[in-house]
Amino acid sequence: MTVKKQVAVYQGQFGQLNRTATLAFFISSIMEKDDLILPKDFPTLKNDAFLSACLGQETPHVPVWCMRQAGRYLPEFRESRAGKDFFETCRSPEACCELTLQPLRRFPFDAAIIFSDILVIPQAMGMDVQMVAGKGPTFPDPLKEPEDLLLLQPKVDVNKELGYVFKAITLTRHKLEGKVPLIGFTGAPWTLMSYMIEGGGSTTHSKAKRWLYRHPEASHKLLKMLTGVIIDYLLGQVAAGAQALQVFESHAGCLGPVEFKEFSLPYLRDIARKVKDQLKKSGQDVPMIVFAKDGHYGLEDLSQSHYDVVSLDWTIDPRSARERTGGKVSLQGNMDPCALYAPKERISDIVKKMLEGFGTRGYIANLGHGLYPDMDPENVGAFVEAVHTHSRHLLNLN
Repeated sequence: MTVKKQVAVYQGQFGQLNRTATLAFFISSIMEKDDLILPKDFPTLKNDAFLSACLGQETPHVPVWCMRQAGRYLPEFRESRAGKDFFETCRSPEACCELTLQPLRRFPFDAAIIFSDILVIPQAMGMDVQMVAGKGPTFPDPLKEPEDLLLLQPKVDVNKELGYVFKAITLTRHKLEGKVPLIGFTGAPWTLMSYMIEGGGSTTHSKAKRWLYRHPEASHKLLKMLTGVIIDYLLGQVAAGAQALQVFESHAGCLGPVEFKEFSLPYLRDIARKVKDQLKKSGQDVPMIVFAKDGHYGLEDLSQSHYDVVSLDWTIDPRSARERTGGKVSLQGNMDPCALYAPKERISDIVKKMLEGFGTRGYIANLGHGLYPDMDPENVGAFVEAVHTHSRHLLNLN
C-alpha cells in the first residue's frame, strides 16, 4: 500500500482530522513502528562480496563502496538535509536510515555505511560540538590544559548516550532487506583527541601535538579514555546489526613515525584486539578495517594490528602496498577522489590500472578519501560500473 493510500485510510478512520494533521499522525505511527524494530531476525544477506573480500576469500567481482557515499554530492541528500541541524539529523534514526539508503538506490554499491559522524563520541563524553556553516565541526570550549580532562565523562553509558546510532543501525539493517552488508564506524582516539583540543579542523594540529610533547601523560590518559568508549561503542554497533566496522584515523598523517607508534598505533591495536576478543565470546567474527590517512610509514605495523583490512589513501602504490603488507590483510582503496572529475572514459582507465595493481582477491575498491560535495553523481556511477566490469573481466582471465 502506498503512503498516499495509507493516509487516505487514516483520513477515513479519523475524519475529524484535516489532511496535515492526518499525515503527521501517520508519520508518527510509522516512527513508533520503527522504534519497535529490534536487532534480530534480519533479512538474509544477498550480496556478501564485500564481507568475503574483507576475509581474503574469492568473490564474483571486486566489491566497491565509497567513503562519504551518503553525502552532499547527491541532490536528494541536500534536499533531505535542507534547513536541518547536522547533529539533530545524526540523532534521528529515521533520517540516518534514509540518508544511508539514498546512494544504494542510485548505484550498485556492495556495502552501505551508516550515516553518522565521528564526533558523536566527544559529545557523549560531555563536550559541546556544533556544525557551523562554512566552517565545519566546532567545539566552543575545546580542551586547553590537562586539568580540562576533569570536565569529561570518563565512563560513558553508550546505550544511553549513543543509543540513537544503534537504533539507526538496526533500522537500516532491516530496511536494506539484505541487499548489501552494513558498515559501522568510529573515529580513532588520536583523531578525536585532535578535534577536541584544536576545537575543529586544522592544517597543522599544532595545539593537539603540543599536548603530545608537553603533556604526554595527560595525552595518554585522554587516549585511553577515548579507547574505552570506542570499544564499547563498536560493540554496541555490532549488537545493533553492523556487519563490519571501520576505524578512521584521519589525522595519522600529521604524526611522524615515532609519535604514531606511541600515540596512535597502540590504541588502534587495543581497539581491534578487544573488540574481536569480546565478539569471539559470543561466536561472532566481524571484519574490521583501519584507515590511517597519510600514514605511509605505518603500513607494515597496521597490517599486524589485528585488523582484517587496511584502507589506503591515493598516495600509496598498490603493488608496493601488497608487497609491504605481505598478504597478512586485505586492502581497500585507493583512487584519488579528484579522479572523479575526469571524463567517464578516463575514470574507467584509472580504475582498470588500479585493479591490475591490487589484484582481484582480498581487495575492496574505494577512494583514497571521501567523495566531495561538487562531484557529479554520474561519475560516481561510472566508477562503480568500471570496478565491476573490469574486475569481472580480470577474474575471467585468471
